[in-house]
Amino acid sequence: MADIVNFKERPSETLKVGEGFNLKDADPDATPGYNGDKSDGEVLLAELDDNLALLQEQLFAESRLGGTKRILLILQAMDTAGKGGIVSHVMGAMNPQGVQMKSFKAPTPEEKSYDFLWRIEKEAPAAGMVGVFDRSHYEDVLIHRVHHWADPKELERRYTAINEFESRQAAAGTKIVKVMLHISRDEQKERLLARLDDPSKLWKYSSNDIKERAFWNDYMDAYQKAFEKTATEAVPWYVVPANKKWYARIAVQQLMLDALEGLRLQWPVPDIDVAMERELVERS
Repeated sequence: MADIVNFKERPSETLKVGEGFNLKDADPDATPGYNGDKSDGEVLLAELDDNLALLQEQLFAESRLGGTKRILLILQAMDTAGKGGIVSHVMGAMNPQGVQMKSFKAPTPEEKSYDFLWRIEKEAPAAGMVGVFDRSHYEDVLIHRVHHWADPKELERRYTAINEFESRQAAAGTKIVKVMLHISRDEQKERLLARLDDPSKLWKYSSNDIKERAFWNDYMDAYQKAFEKTATEAVPWYVVPANKKWYARIAVQQLMLDALEGLRLQWPVPDIDVAMERELVERS
C-alpha cells in the first residue's frame, strides 16, 4: 500500500479568504499546504472517502431523531474549472440518499418574476442533508456586475440580501462551505481545446464560453468584490487553486471533512429497550 501524504496545513486555514486578500495574488497553479504530487493526491482522495461517507451517515442519522444540522457546499467558478469533477470525485463518496444536488441555470420567466433569492431558498438543504449548489445566488452579483445587468445600488442590495440569507441558514443549523475554484485563463483555454478534441467531452463545449472569456478580468474583479462583501466570520469564502484538478478535489474533500467534523456529530440513540428488542428479533 502506498504511503499516505497528508496536508501539512489545513485548507480551511490556507485557502480561507481573509482581510486584505487579493484574488490577483492567488496562484491557480499552486497546491497550498500540500507537498505531495498527483499520485499522492489521488491516494489521499481514495483513502478519505470512507471518512467522508461515515460522517455523512452520522449527519443523516442524527436528523432521523430530530437533529437540525446540515451542510451546504456552494461551488462557484469560471467554466471548465472542474465543478463537475468535484461533484463526482468528492461528493460521489457519499450516499446519494443524503445528498441534495442543485445546478442553477439561467432563471426561467417564472423565477425572474420573483426576487433573485426566491429560487435559491427553495433548494436549501433539509436537516441531515448535504446540499450542493453548482453555481448559486452568486451568479446574480457576478454576471450581473460584469454585464451591467444590475446597477450599483441593486448590487449592494443583493450583497446585503445574500449575507442575510446565509446568516439565516447558519442560524438554522446549516454549515455553509463557499468555494471558488480558481483557474487561470490559459488553463481554461487548454481545457476548452481538449473538449473540442475529445468526442466524449464535445458535448460539454459551448461557444458562449468564448464570449465570456473576453470579460475574464471583469469576472475576476466581480469575484473580488463578492469576497469583500460576503466573506463573513460565520460563512467565509475559500479560494481553491484549480489548475491541478487532483489538488482541487483533495482540498474540497478536506474542507468538507473539516465542516462535518466541526458539527461534532454523534450516533443518535433511539428510545428503545435493546435487550427486549433483541429477544423479540430472536423469537421472530
